[in-house]
Amino acid sequence: MFWDDVPAVRAADVPQDGYLLDIREQAEWDAGHAPSAVHIPMGQLGDRAGEVPRDREVFVICRSGARSAQVTVALNQAGWLARNVDGGMKDWAEVGRPMERDGDGPPYVA
Repeated sequence: MFWDDVPAVRAADVPQDGYLLDIREQAEWDAGHAPSAVHIPMGQLGDRAGEVPRDREVFVICRSGARSAQVTVALNQAGWLARNVDGGMKDWAEVGRPMERDGDGPPYVA
């Protein structure tokens, strides 16, 4: 598969102060996300790429790691230093990384 060559890191290994780019849709973000993540949905990234820093490593996350693998490749080809978060938010939640939710109730991975 193409993502075998994508630079990746496990959710447990994302640095505490790392730049975490969440590319999921709004409803997925609202259900639960990492407190320090920056939300730019995949479909808006073309227009908003200038918001993503070029002077530090970018950790790209989605629900399972498939969409973020595609974005990681595109960012790296365009000059960013990006890594895919393998397993996405599902792995993030499984390893007990912090999550918060926009709305009532506990956060979850949608």
